[in-house]
Amino acid sequence: MIIVSNTTPLIGLATIRRFDFLRQFFGEIYIPRAVYDEAVVAGKEIGGAKREISTATWIHTVAVQDRLAVEVLLDELDLGEAETIVLARELDADWVLMDERKGRRKLAQLRMSRHRGHFVESKKSWSVTNRPPRTRKAASARFQH
Repeated sequence: MIIVSNTTPLIGLATIRRFDFLRQFFGEIYIPRAVYDEAVVAGKEIGGAKREISTATWIHTVAVQDRLAVEVLLDELDLGEAETIVLARELDADWVLMDERKGRRKLAQLRMSRHRGHFVESKKSWSVTNRPPRTRKAASARFQH
């Protein structure tokens, strides 16, 4: 299974000390370079996210190939969201971890949500059914990056 993540789900789970949930649930995750740069290079140390992301051997940072597609998406999205969507398409991802409404809408517009799940449906509710009790805290947490 191929999972691509945007920044906020990573920071959010690190903030509530449940970062390892991603590894337990998915095994491996792919992130575009812009997400790595946003969370680790330019990001603040929120909830240990910088350390968690930079040291996780199960998170793979991948360079997006289709720069033109990223540029087109930048009219509506930030760089991390745009690269997440393009990388998901390039890798034919099964799941996209995206909590931003604009990003989710763009995934739907591109018909990428037809066969793919969205792990984080919003900042307040998760779309994964039968989530473990320990993730309920994440469902009500307000994430910022």
